[in-house]
Amino acid sequence: MLRFLAGIFVILHGLVHLWYVTLSARLVEYKPDMGWTGESWLLTGPIGDSATRALASGLYVLATVGFVAGGIGLLARQDWRGAVLAGSAVFSTVIIVLFWDGNTSMLVQKGLIGLLINLGFLVALFALK
Repeated sequence: MLRFLAGIFVILHGLVHLWYVTLSARLVEYKPDMGWTGESWLLTGPIGDSATRALASGLYVLATVGFVAGGIGLLARQDWRGAVLAGSAVFSTVIIVLFWDGNTSMLVQKGLIGLLINLGFLVALFALK
């Protein structure tokens, strides 16, 4: 039962990344309480707003796919699940930091909880090895 719940949690965590795709693709009208502005502290200046948002959309979709695959692997007891989950957690953490807008307000909405979940996954994976 614990494996089932963990697998579902991983899949749901992955699907949450699609919210950032929704914001970066501007599929909804942005409101300040939504959190992420679509800007990156590192990339918006050099490559521009449109390219930053397009890159964010693609990378967040990849993170979603990784976590969904890892969650399915966990549910199916596949040997590769740990590597996929670890890779997805590291990748997600990097893109959360990369696409942070540099503003410290509303950190929870900008991915702080997701970052902590990613770190929790990594600790759990290494602790269980």
